[in-house]
Amino acid sequence: SITMNGSHIFNCNCYHFRLEDTDHNYYTSKTYGPTDPMSKDLWVNVDQMDKEKVKIHGILSNTHRQAARVNLSFDFPFYGHFLRDLTVATGGFIYTGDVVHRMLTATQYIAPLMANFDPSVSRNSTVIYFDNGTALVVQWDHVHLQDSYNLGSFTFQATLHSDGRIVFAYKEIPIEVAQISSVNHPVKVGLSDAFVVVHRIQQIPNVRRRTIYEYHRVELTKTKITNSTAVEMMPLPTCLQFTSCSSCISSQINFNCSWCHRLRRCSSGFDRHRQDWVDNSCPDETKDKSCDIINTTQLYPFTTTLVAKTTGRSRGETTTARASLSTSLSPTSVPTEGKTTNVSMPKESSAERKGTHPLHTGLILGILMVMLIMAATVLVTVYIYHHPTSAASLFFIERRPSRWPAMKFRRGSGHPAYAEVEPVGQEKEGFIESEQC
Repeated sequence: SITMNGSHIFNCNCYHFRLEDTDHNYYTSKTYGPTDPMSKDLWVNVDQMDKEKVKIHGILSNTHRQAARVNLSFDFPFYGHFLRDLTVATGGFIYTGDVVHRMLTATQYIAPLMANFDPSVSRNSTVIYFDNGTALVVQWDHVHLQDSYNLGSFTFQATLHSDGRIVFAYKEIPIEVAQISSVNHPVKVGLSDAFVVVHRIQQIPNVRRRTIYEYHRVELTKTKITNSTAVEMMPLPTCLQFTSCSSCISSQINFNCSWCHRLRRCSSGFDRHRQDWVDNSCPDETKDKSCDIINTTQLYPFTTTLVAKTTGRSRGETTTARASLSTSLSPTSVPTEGKTTNVSMPKESSAERKGTHPLHTGLILGILMVMLIMAATVLVTVYIYHHPTSAASLFFIERRPSRWPAMKFRRGSGHPAYAEVEPVGQEKEGFIESEQC
């Protein structure tokens, strides 16, 4: 961790995490004490729910530092963005990002109590979730801290409502949250969101560096988290909710909303769509705060065509294409087909006058080049297999079309790595139906 001008930058291979303070308020929160009746009302008793909808995740309930995708039956608004799938982690939090990377604890989380919980150390520890169509309840039931098992078990839950409301409820908290060690795992209570920006690396062609910017964080007071307490967080309006230029620029909320005609989107410039906002020059377009732009669909026909061509690719390829848009349009970097033909034709004519010897030489060189590439591929494959955490291995891992694979956490690194325990399409295999007593 490096401190620079009041910001914290976290480096993790080709992903970089940066925290920027902001005065924007996305949520309001209210804490209810043990004697407040609301604390009991906000606790969801999953034992009384429909047993066919209550799922005990068999894998998460028996492993350490694992995470699994959970598909929602409703659209959940989080910081103004609608989510349909989340990642539940054994460490007492829910990851909300699109890409599962090594540092799930850094940002983009919903954390009722993020800590070094290990459900595998006790048979009574389970990770349960319940989706009734309008709310998702995730409960960490009788989980223990791996490095402090003797302190007792923790039972708490997070409830995500379809209207964006988030509730943290606590049933058993055996010690003060402030006393939980953060040596091997961060200890957090609250929310966080971020956006991803793709940068080109000039020294290495076709390589991108992704930077994750945490633009906002909600940190709840840990001393108020005790037995039979609850915290309710209500979302505040954001710029993303406005669908027209006039309503956007005339909005009276806590954000400085601007309308981008190219994207037909209202934004403050700081949300998950930051990459598109910058790539389409929306910050320059929104300076005049005017809606008087006629026939905007014909102003940028070339940009629309390029974006349409990338829709058939994977999500990562689309982002890369947009990030490199300005470079690929440069007249000096991509010569036209006519120019290439004019340069190569004289060389071919000269070779024909001298005979066919250069042709045979080129064929031999081509065969040798193919053999060298095949040998290099074999060597790289063997190296990656035996060195899964090397820079070369991570380079190819990031470009796989499937989700990112697991990377084990190393003790003492300060940044725990979570593994996704199941690939897409096999969600049902890790669940056990909860029986009611």
